[in-house]
Amino acid sequence: MPEGHTIHRLAHDYADRFSGRALRVTSPQGKFSDAAALLDGAVLTGTEAHGKHLFLGFRDADWVHIHLGLFGKVAFGPAPAPPPTDTVRLRLADAGAYVDLRGPTTCALITDTEKRAVHDRLGPDPLRADADPDAVYRRISRSRTAIAALLMDQKTVAGVGNVYRAEVLFRHGIDPYRAGRDITRAQWDAVWADLVELMREGVRHNRIDTVRPEHMPEAMGRPPRVDDHGGEVYVYRRATLPCHVCGTGIRTAGLAARNLFWCPGCQKP
Repeated sequence: MPEGHTIHRLAHDYADRFSGRALRVTSPQGKFSDAAALLDGAVLTGTEAHGKHLFLGFRDADWVHIHLGLFGKVAFGPAPAPPPTDTVRLRLADAGAYVDLRGPTTCALITDTEKRAVHDRLGPDPLRADADPDAVYRRISRSRTAIAALLMDQKTVAGVGNVYRAEVLFRHGIDPYRAGRDITRAQWDAVWADLVELMREGVRHNRIDTVRPEHMPEAMGRPPRVDDHGGEVYVYRRATLPCHVCGTGIRTAGLAARNLFWCPGCQKP
Protein backbone atom coordinates (compact mmCIF):
# COMPACT_ATOMS: atom_id res chain seq x y z
CA MET A 1 0.00 0.00 0.00
CA PRO A 2 1.43 3.42 -0.90
CA GLU A 3 2.61 5.51 2.05
CA GLY A 4 1.58 9.08 2.68
CA HIS A 5 4.32 10.73 0.65
CA THR A 6 2.97 9.04 -2.49
CA ILE A 7 -0.52 10.41 -1.92
CA HIS A 8 0.77 13.95 -1.33
CA ARG A 9 2.85 13.63 -4.49
CA LEU A 10 -0.30 12.57 -6.38
CA ALA A 11 -2.17 15.58 -5.03
CA HIS A 12 0.60 17.81 -6.43
CA ASP A 13 0.62 15.96 -9.75
CA TYR A 14 -3.16 16.20 -10.23
CA ALA A 15 -3.04 19.91 -9.40
CA ASP A 16 -0.07 20.63 -11.67
CA ARG A 17 -1.76 19.09 -14.67
CA PHE A 18 -5.43 19.90 -14.19
CA SER A 19 -6.10 22.58 -11.57
CA GLY A 20 -8.42 25.32 -12.85
CA ARG A 21 -9.40 23.37 -15.95
CA ALA A 22 -12.75 22.00 -17.08
CA LEU A 23 -12.29 18.26 -17.46
CA ARG A 24 -13.77 15.36 -19.30
CA VAL A 25 -14.67 12.93 -16.52
CA THR A 26 -15.49 9.32 -17.38
CA SER A 27 -15.59 5.88 -15.80
CA PRO A 28 -14.79 3.31 -18.49
CA GLN A 29 -15.17 0.50 -15.95
CA GLY A 30 -18.65 1.76 -15.07
CA LYS A 31 -18.35 1.58 -11.27
CA PHE A 32 -18.11 5.38 -10.99
CA SER A 33 -20.22 6.25 -14.02
CA ASP A 34 -23.11 8.06 -12.25
CA ALA A 35 -20.73 10.33 -10.33
CA ALA A 36 -18.58 10.84 -13.42
CA ALA A 37 -21.61 12.03 -15.35
CA LEU A 38 -22.32 14.61 -12.63
CA LEU A 39 -18.72 15.87 -12.73
CA ASP A 40 -18.17 15.80 -16.49
CA GLY A 41 -17.19 19.28 -17.66
CA ALA A 42 -16.59 20.58 -14.13
CA VAL A 43 -13.46 22.50 -13.15
CA LEU A 44 -10.92 20.90 -10.82
CA THR A 45 -10.72 23.50 -8.06
CA GLY A 46 -8.27 21.86 -5.69
CA THR A 47 -6.52 18.74 -4.45
CA GLU A 48 -5.70 17.61 -0.93
CA ALA A 49 -4.09 14.67 0.83
CA HIS A 50 -4.42 13.43 4.40
CA GLY A 51 -2.47 10.32 5.22
CA LYS A 52 -3.31 7.72 2.59
CA HIS A 53 -6.47 9.54 1.44
CA LEU A 54 -6.59 11.74 -1.68
CA PHE A 55 -9.30 14.32 -2.36
CA LEU A 56 -10.02 15.96 -5.71
CA GLY A 57 -12.22 19.06 -5.44
CA PHE A 58 -14.71 20.10 -8.12
CA ARG A 59 -16.94 23.18 -8.16
CA ASP A 60 -17.67 24.46 -4.66
CA ALA A 61 -18.32 21.38 -2.53
CA ASP A 62 -17.93 18.21 -4.60
CA TRP A 63 -15.02 15.94 -3.72
CA VAL A 64 -13.78 12.71 -5.21
CA HIS A 65 -12.41 10.66 -2.32
CA ILE A 66 -9.73 8.16 -3.37
CA HIS A 67 -7.95 5.53 -1.31
CA LEU A 68 -5.64 3.37 -3.39
CA GLY A 69 -5.50 0.44 -0.97
CA LEU A 70 -3.28 -2.47 -1.94
CA PHE A 71 -4.00 -2.52 -5.66
CA GLY A 72 -4.81 1.03 -6.73
CA LYS A 73 -2.70 2.62 -9.45
CA VAL A 74 -2.60 6.09 -11.03
CA ALA A 75 -1.09 6.72 -14.46
CA PHE A 76 -0.64 10.13 -16.11
CA GLY A 77 -0.09 10.65 -19.82
CA PRO A 78 -0.10 13.30 -22.54
CA ALA A 79 -3.01 13.97 -24.87
CA PRO A 80 -4.37 12.49 -26.98
CA ALA A 81 -5.47 9.86 -24.48
CA PRO A 82 -5.47 6.29 -25.79
CA PRO A 83 -8.70 4.28 -25.71
CA PRO A 84 -9.22 3.30 -22.06
CA THR A 85 -9.24 -0.28 -20.90
CA ASP A 86 -12.21 -1.60 -18.96
CA THR A 87 -10.15 -1.57 -15.75
CA VAL A 88 -10.10 2.24 -15.55
CA ARG A 89 -12.33 3.35 -12.68
CA LEU A 90 -11.86 7.07 -13.31
CA ARG A 91 -10.34 9.03 -16.17
CA LEU A 92 -9.79 12.78 -16.13
CA ALA A 93 -8.74 14.39 -19.39
CA ASP A 94 -8.39 17.71 -21.18
CA ALA A 95 -6.68 18.92 -24.33
CA GLY A 96 -3.22 18.50 -22.83
CA ALA A 97 -3.19 15.41 -20.63
CA TYR A 98 -5.11 12.55 -19.04
CA VAL A 99 -4.90 10.48 -15.87
CA ASP A 100 -6.31 7.00 -15.24
CA LEU A 101 -7.19 5.49 -11.87
CA ARG A 102 -7.34 1.70 -11.59
CA GLY A 103 -8.16 -0.66 -8.77
CA PRO A 104 -8.68 1.71 -5.81
CA THR A 105 -10.25 0.54 -2.59
CA THR A 106 -12.29 3.77 -2.56
CA CYS A 107 -13.40 6.10 -5.34
CA ALA A 108 -16.49 7.99 -4.26
CA LEU A 109 -18.14 11.36 -4.78
CA ILE A 110 -18.63 12.94 -1.36
CA THR A 111 -19.77 16.20 0.21
CA ASP A 112 -17.83 18.63 2.40
CA THR A 113 -19.45 17.08 5.48
CA GLU A 114 -18.46 13.57 4.45
CA LYS A 115 -14.93 14.75 3.71
CA ARG A 116 -14.69 16.33 7.16
CA ALA A 117 -15.70 12.99 8.69
CA VAL A 118 -12.77 11.30 6.95
CA HIS A 119 -10.35 13.91 8.33
CA ASP A 120 -11.83 13.56 11.81
CA ARG A 121 -11.10 9.85 12.00
CA LEU A 122 -7.47 10.27 10.94
CA GLY A 123 -4.52 11.23 13.09
CA PRO A 124 -2.17 14.14 12.33
CA ASP A 125 -0.26 13.84 9.07
CA PRO A 126 3.43 14.88 9.18
CA LEU A 127 3.07 16.38 5.70
CA ARG A 128 0.15 18.67 6.53
CA ALA A 129 0.55 22.21 7.83
CA ASP A 130 -2.26 21.63 10.35
CA ALA A 131 -0.59 18.59 11.94
CA ASP A 132 -0.30 18.65 15.74
CA PRO A 133 2.53 16.44 17.04
CA ASP A 134 1.44 17.26 20.61
CA ALA A 135 -1.86 15.49 19.97
CA VAL A 136 0.01 12.42 18.75
CA TYR A 137 2.27 12.36 21.80
CA ARG A 138 -0.67 12.66 24.19
CA ARG A 139 -2.11 9.51 22.67
CA ILE A 140 1.19 7.63 22.49
CA SER A 141 2.23 8.54 26.02
CA ARG A 142 -0.92 6.93 27.47
CA SER A 143 -0.59 3.66 25.56
CA ARG A 144 0.90 0.29 26.49
CA THR A 145 0.89 -0.65 22.80
CA ALA A 146 4.25 -1.07 21.03
CA ILE A 147 5.45 2.12 19.35
CA ALA A 148 5.83 0.25 16.04
CA ALA A 149 2.13 -0.63 16.13
CA LEU A 150 1.11 2.90 17.13
CA LEU A 151 2.99 4.40 14.20
CA MET A 152 1.00 2.17 11.83
CA ASP A 153 -2.34 3.15 13.39
CA GLN A 154 -3.79 5.75 11.03
CA LYS A 155 -5.93 7.13 13.86
CA THR A 156 -2.71 7.97 15.69
CA VAL A 157 -0.44 9.14 12.85
CA ALA A 158 -1.79 9.38 9.30
CA GLY A 159 0.39 8.46 6.35
CA VAL A 160 3.15 6.49 8.06
CA GLY A 161 3.41 2.99 6.61
CA ASN A 162 5.60 -0.04 7.01
CA VAL A 163 8.75 1.50 5.53
CA TYR A 164 8.71 4.79 7.41
CA ARG A 165 7.85 3.19 10.75
CA ALA A 166 10.73 0.71 10.54
CA GLU A 167 13.23 3.25 9.28
CA VAL A 168 12.45 6.11 11.65
CA LEU A 169 12.63 3.82 14.68
CA PHE A 170 16.02 2.55 13.51
CA ARG A 171 17.30 6.06 12.90
CA HIS A 172 16.52 6.93 16.53
CA GLY A 173 17.67 3.66 18.08
CA ILE A 174 14.23 2.83 19.44
CA ASP A 175 13.23 -0.78 20.09
CA PRO A 176 10.04 -1.26 18.02
CA TYR A 177 8.44 -3.22 20.88
CA ARG A 178 8.88 -0.40 23.41
CA ALA A 179 5.50 0.70 24.77
CA GLY A 180 4.28 4.10 23.65
CA ARG A 181 4.14 5.32 27.26
CA ASP A 182 7.90 4.64 27.55
CA ILE A 183 8.77 6.99 24.70
CA THR A 184 10.07 10.26 26.14
CA ARG A 185 8.88 13.61 24.89
CA ALA A 186 12.37 14.39 23.57
CA GLN A 187 12.43 11.10 21.67
CA TRP A 188 9.00 11.76 20.18
CA ASP A 189 9.91 15.30 19.11
CA ALA A 190 12.99 13.93 17.33
CA VAL A 191 11.00 11.13 15.65
CA TRP A 192 8.30 13.54 14.48
CA ALA A 193 10.80 16.05 13.06
CA ASP A 194 12.54 13.21 11.24
CA LEU A 195 9.26 11.92 9.80
CA VAL A 196 8.44 15.41 8.52
CA GLU A 197 11.79 15.72 6.76
CA LEU A 198 11.95 12.15 5.42
CA MET A 199 8.41 12.28 4.06
CA ARG A 200 8.97 15.69 2.47
CA GLU A 201 11.98 14.21 0.71
CA GLY A 202 9.76 11.32 -0.35
CA VAL A 203 7.33 13.76 -1.97
CA ARG A 204 10.16 15.61 -3.74
CA HIS A 205 11.85 12.48 -5.13
CA ASN A 206 8.82 10.15 -5.31
CA ARG A 207 10.71 7.41 -3.45
CA ILE A 208 11.77 6.58 0.08
CA ASP A 209 15.41 7.16 1.05
CA THR A 210 16.30 7.00 4.73
CA VAL A 211 20.05 6.32 4.79
CA ARG A 212 22.34 9.08 5.99
CA PRO A 213 25.17 10.23 3.66
CA GLU A 214 27.86 8.35 5.57
CA HIS A 215 25.99 5.06 5.02
CA MET A 216 25.20 5.48 1.33
CA PRO A 217 26.70 2.91 -1.11
CA GLU A 218 29.34 5.28 -2.45
CA ALA A 219 30.47 6.19 1.08
CA MET A 220 30.64 2.57 2.28
CA GLY A 221 31.85 0.97 -0.94
CA ARG A 222 28.87 -1.37 -1.08
CA PRO A 223 26.53 -2.12 -3.97
CA PRO A 224 23.33 -0.03 -4.14
CA ARG A 225 20.05 -1.52 -3.05
CA VAL A 226 17.99 -3.16 -5.77
CA ASP A 227 14.33 -3.27 -4.79
CA ASP A 228 11.02 -2.37 -6.42
CA HIS A 229 10.15 -0.20 -3.38
CA GLY A 230 12.78 2.38 -4.21
CA GLY A 231 15.70 3.91 -2.42
CA GLU A 232 18.31 3.21 0.22
CA VAL A 233 17.06 1.97 3.61
CA TYR A 234 18.56 0.66 6.83
CA VAL A 235 16.30 -2.25 7.80
CA TYR A 236 13.18 -2.48 5.64
CA ARG A 237 13.14 -5.77 3.72
CA ARG A 238 16.76 -6.44 4.72
CA ALA A 239 16.09 -9.44 7.01
CA THR A 240 19.26 -11.45 7.81
CA LEU A 241 21.50 -8.92 5.99
CA PRO A 242 24.13 -7.06 8.07
CA CYS A 243 23.23 -3.71 9.53
CA HIS A 244 24.96 -0.82 7.74
CA VAL A 245 25.94 0.65 11.12
CA CYS A 246 26.84 -2.23 13.47
CA GLY A 247 26.94 -5.33 11.26
CA THR A 248 24.29 -7.23 13.25
CA GLY A 249 21.86 -9.28 11.16
CA ILE A 250 18.55 -7.49 10.59
CA ARG A 251 15.56 -9.27 12.11
CA THR A 252 11.93 -9.49 11.05
CA ALA A 253 8.66 -10.46 12.74
CA GLY A 254 4.98 -9.81 12.30
CA LEU A 255 3.50 -6.78 14.06
CA ALA A 256 0.30 -4.85 13.37
CA ALA A 257 -0.52 -7.20 10.47
CA ARG A 258 2.72 -6.30 8.63
CA ASN A 259 6.31 -7.49 8.65
CA LEU A 260 8.43 -5.45 11.03
CA PHE A 261 12.17 -5.04 10.44
CA TRP A 262 14.74 -3.89 13.01
CA CYS A 263 18.36 -4.20 14.11
CA PRO A 264 18.73 -5.81 17.55
CA GLY A 265 22.20 -4.27 17.85
CA CYS A 266 21.20 -0.65 17.21
CA GLN A 267 17.69 -0.85 18.69
CA LYS A 268 18.28 -2.47 22.05
CA PRO A 269 15.35 -2.97 24.47
